[in-house]
Amino acid sequence: MQGYGTPPGVYVAYALKVVLYVAGWMLFCSFSPSLGGPSSVASWWLHPVAFQKAIVWSMIFEVLGLGCGSGPLTGRYFPPVGGFLYFLRPGTTKLPLFRGLPLLGGRTRSVLDVGLYLALLVAAGRALVAPAPGFEYFLPLVVLVPLLGVADRTLFLAARAEHYWVTLVCFAFARDWIAGAMAIELALWFWAGISKLNHHFPTVVCVMTSNAPLTRFAWLRRLVYRDYPRDLRPSWLATAAGHVGTALELGVPIAFLLTPTGTEPVVAIVLMLLLHGFITSNVPMGVPIEWNVAVVYGGFALFWAHPDVSLLTLGPPALVAFLAVMLVALPLAGNLFPGRLSFLVAMRYYAGNWAYSVWLFRGDSYRKLARLTTSSPWIYDQLMRFYDRRTAVGLVGKVMAFRLMHLHGRALPILVPKAVERLEDYEWLDGELVAGLALGWNFGEGHLHQEQLLASIQAQCGFEPGELRCIFVESQPLGGARLAYRVCDASTGELERGELPVAELRSRQPWSAPG
Repeated sequence: MQGYGTPPGVYVAYALKVVLYVAGWMLFCSFSPSLGGPSSVASWWLHPVAFQKAIVWSMIFEVLGLGCGSGPLTGRYFPPVGGFLYFLRPGTTKLPLFRGLPLLGGRTRSVLDVGLYLALLVAAGRALVAPAPGFEYFLPLVVLVPLLGVADRTLFLAARAEHYWVTLVCFAFARDWIAGAMAIELALWFWAGISKLNHHFPTVVCVMTSNAPLTRFAWLRRLVYRDYPRDLRPSWLATAAGHVGTALELGVPIAFLLTPTGTEPVVAIVLMLLLHGFITSNVPMGVPIEWNVAVVYGGFALFWAHPDVSLLTLGPPALVAFLAVMLVALPLAGNLFPGRLSFLVAMRYYAGNWAYSVWLFRGDSYRKLARLTTSSPWIYDQLMRFYDRRTAVGLVGKVMAFRLMHLHGRALPILVPKAVERLEDYEWLDGELVAGLALGWNFGEGHLHQEQLLASIQAQCGFEPGELRCIFVESQPLGGARLAYRVCDASTGELERGELPVAELRSRQPWSAPG
């Protein structure tokens, strides 16, 4: 009935952050004589230069750590952001794409890594203040984002590269970049809808309804569960809402595609506003609010402002092939083989079907994490700046409950006994909170806090056998019926791996013990 229990003031802070995000875009647009100031925004907000600056500003807003993965709704209490506070510090932990690669493949951030990140910020600032940014402004960004991704894949994901970077490539190389940007937006909606063709999304509806600031009605929150409090599986209402949401997400790109060239896409725009209005009003955990604003703005700046542009005008052939890989091949592979690709690159948004991890620290062994150069203190140390110990423990307990309430989290009562004999001897921490502390960024990407991070932390902290046990759970493949898992010890390595049938998890309660 209380959900995450977020104080109303926190939602006000997130709303103010969106206002600052929009204000920053308007400030940078004021450097372009072809646009104008706030008083005349109605006359220029859909101008192509305004859209280009929105993409660059949105990417930098995210890579600074100000967007997704910021604030208390992502377990980041003090400081409320990581991002630049972390990425500008040598010695912080990173996840190189190729471990051991000369210059860029180390476990920790070097002066070169910091310099490359700073170069990205400078290149973006240069584009944002340019009167009319062109190829010479976009090319440095096109090069730096994947280069930073090789050095630390956390940064590639934090930049929301599957959207913003791919759009920048179109700015730099497309014959008609508006057509390319349209294709990207259509792919975002399409694959987000495809990712929900499973049994996970109804539990997301339950969790969102229990957390959302606008659905604080006990009767409504009870209705999304089968028989509150005895049966917390999704009710017919939650299941129906999940199906409607999936149909709406698939319907938006279909409606845009079916709108004849030269005709204003009124129906598609209405569907888009319904979809993103629902998402934003629920303030989903991970708070990708600014990203939702950017997508809605793209719908107007691309499809509404340029109804005469056809996807067939996209070129040259090399760029078409690039987009085919980024918008079709990789998302398809990420849905069929989710363990091999980030859910962001696969565009599997809001589906509830994500990889995740749980880290179990025996006794006070978690204090060894102080040997890392971190973006924030231990989670309880953050919270105890504001609350007493009892309240802090209760708040972290809600993070545990949040995970268990999802369909994939119902595997944990089966898996925790495989990892440790006595849970009461261990501190339970969700991998998201570990990533926020150790990597400076987290946004539901379970692959960031799996074996590679565990090995890096072990190399720096030296846990003894049994002091740190981890449970890694993968996503359900599209068309598959099982969740793969691994149980690992920081010191001795993998202890067990296997698979769990999703059908069994659907029959379980969040608290169900084995047998």
